[in-house]
Amino acid sequence: MKTRKRERMTPHDPTRRAVTAALASFPLASSAARTRSSGESRQVGSRTLVAYFSRSGNTRVVAGLIHRTLGTDLFEIRPDSPYPEDYLETVEQARQERDRGVEPVLEAKVPDLAAYDTVYLGFPIWGETTPPVIRSFLSAHDLSGKTITPFVTHGGYGLGNSRSVLASHAPKAMLREGFSMQADQERQTMEKVTGWLKNG
Repeated sequence: MKTRKRERMTPHDPTRRAVTAALASFPLASSAARTRSSGESRQVGSRTLVAYFSRSGNTRVVAGLIHRTLGTDLFEIRPDSPYPEDYLETVEQARQERDRGVEPVLEAKVPDLAAYDTVYLGFPIWGETTPPVIRSFLSAHDLSGKTITPFVTHGGYGLGNSRSVLASHAPKAMLREGFSMQADQERQTMEKVTGWLKNG
C-alpha cells in the first residue's frame, strides 16, 4: 500500500475533523462509483476523478477524504511555476494574474480525462474568485458532457463568482451544487496578528 506523502494533517487536526463533519451533507456520487481504495492515486475501473489545487493544505484534506470515501482517482493541479512560499507575494501574483486574465501554464494535464464521467473539482477562493490555475485547468481540458461537482475552501467571503467562472469555462458540462467551508486559517492568522500589533 502506498503512503501519500502530501497529506500532512494528523488524525487529530481540527481542520480534518471539521471537514469530516461537513462532508456528511456533501452530495457524493452513487455507490456504483466506489471501488477498492488502496491509498493510490489510480483506482481500477474508476469513472470518477478528484482534481484539486491547494496551497495551504485545506483543500487537499477535502480532496483526500473524497478520494478515500469514493475510491476515485486523484489528480493535483499545479502551475508549472509554483506560487511563492510567502503568502502576501502569492496574493499579489494571483491578483495580477486575475486582473490581466492570465492563465498559468500547468505542470501536467490529466492523462485520460475521457475515461471519467464525473469530476470533483477542488480549490480555495482567492480574491473572491477561482485561482487563475483553475481557469487554466478548465481551458486545458474538454469537460463536455461530464458532471462537475465543486468543493471549495474560503476565508469567510463565500464562493465569490467561482460558480460563474466554472460555468463559462466549461459550458457543456453539468455543474452540480457542491461543498464549501470556511478554512483559510493562514489569512485569518495574519489579520489577527497584524491587528494585535497595530493595537499594541
